[in-house]
Amino acid sequence: MKKRHEQKLVILSMLMLLLLNIPLLLLFDSSEPILGFPIVYIYIFSAWFFSIAISFLIIKKYYE
Repeated sequence: MKKRHEQKLVILSMLMLLLLNIPLLLLFDSSEPILGFPIVYIYIFSAWFFSIAISFLIIKKYYE
């Protein structure tokens, strides 16, 4: 894997660190459920899913 693609994964990791930081999580902490799930759970699992999908695409596309 080239250095450029490793840098993309590092940037993705730093973005996830920011997205899952407690001040940002508290923005989504409300008592209103969507489809029976708290909004903070939907936020956490969707951010987690998209990070896995993006890292999979980076590794799959640029793996040499």
